[in-house]
Amino acid sequence: MNSHTSNISRRTLLAGGTLAWVGATAGKDRSGRAAVRTSFARHKVDAKGDGILRIAACQILTGPDVGKSTETVLTWIETAAADGVDVVAFPEACLCGYAGGDYWKTARPEDFREGEARVIEAAKRFHIAVVLGTVHWESKSIFNDVLVIDKGGVVRGRYSKTHLAESWSTPGRVLPVYEVAGVKSCFIICHDVRYPELVRLPAGAGAQICYFCSHESGLDKEYKLSAYQAMPIARATENGIFCVMANAPADPQTLAGSHGNSKIIHPDGNVLVEAGYFEQRLVAADIRIRDASRSVARRAVNDPTILKDWLARGTQIVQVQE
Repeated sequence: MNSHTSNISRRTLLAGGTLAWVGATAGKDRSGRAAVRTSFARHKVDAKGDGILRIAACQILTGPDVGKSTETVLTWIETAAADGVDVVAFPEACLCGYAGGDYWKTARPEDFREGEARVIEAAKRFHIAVVLGTVHWESKSIFNDVLVIDKGGVVRGRYSKTHLAESWSTPGRVLPVYEVAGVKSCFIICHDVRYPELVRLPAGAGAQICYFCSHESGLDKEYKLSAYQAMPIARATENGIFCVMANAPADPQTLAGSHGNSKIIHPDGNVLVEAGYFEQRLVAADIRIRDASRSVARRAVNDPTILKDWLARGTQIVQVQE
C-alpha cells in the first residue's frame, strides 16, 4: 500500500470501490473531474457509423430567471453539437433551476413557452436531439416534465414526472416511449428513479435508452449519495438498456443545487463516463445501440413466471410512439 492510501477514508473506499481509490491515489477525488470510468475493450467504439450514437448529459447550474437559464441551455446545445452529440439531456426543470416555494405564485407560462420555442429552434438549427427539463401548465395544474425534441426540431412529446418530491406540481398520467435519434427511448425525472417499474415497463415495450433528468438533494444530504449512485445503475442493468443521467451540480461557493455525478451507464451496469460534484460540463459517450438488448426486461415480460400476465398488462399502458 502506498503512502497516499492513509488519507483515503473507509467511506470513500466503500462508496466508490477500486475506481475511487485509484482516483484518490492519483490526487483526483470524487469531487474532481471523473472522466472515463471504465476502459473495458468490450465498450470501445472505434468510429461513428450505423448503429452508433453519441449521447450526452449536460451538467449545469441554472436559476429561476427563465430567460437567463434558456441562454445557458442554448450555449450548451451549441457546445454539444460541436462535439458531434446526437442527443443531449438536461437536468430536471433546468429552465427555472428547479425553483420552489413562492416562485410558482408568480411564474408565467409564457416565459417557459418562449424558452422552449428557442430550444426547439436550436435543435433544428444544430440538427441535434434535446431532452429538456421544463414545466408546462394545463389549466391551473403545473407539470414537472421533460420536453422531448428530436433532430430537426421535431417535438416528439412530453413526459411528466409520475412520483413527486415537490408540492407545486401535478403527477403525470402517461408513460411514453418516443423515438429519439432513431432509438426508442423512455424517461424518468428525479424521484421517479426509486420506482423501477417506470423503466421496466417501457423497456419491456421496446425502449433501449432511459433518459433520467434530475435535481436531487445536495451534498449536505450525504446519507443519500450511495443510493443516488446505485439507483440509475440498477435501472440500466436490471433491464439491459443504457441510462443517461443528467443532474445539476453543486455550487462550489454555497453548496446549493444538487450533487452532480451525471453519468452514462452501459446496459451491463458499468459507468462509461461520470462528472464530479461541482463541474459544469458535458458527459458524453459513443454507444452501440445493439448493446441495449433489453435482455432482462424481455425475460421479465416473456418468461413463464407468476408475474408474466401482470407485466403483460403493465406494458400495455406504455404509449409507444411509432
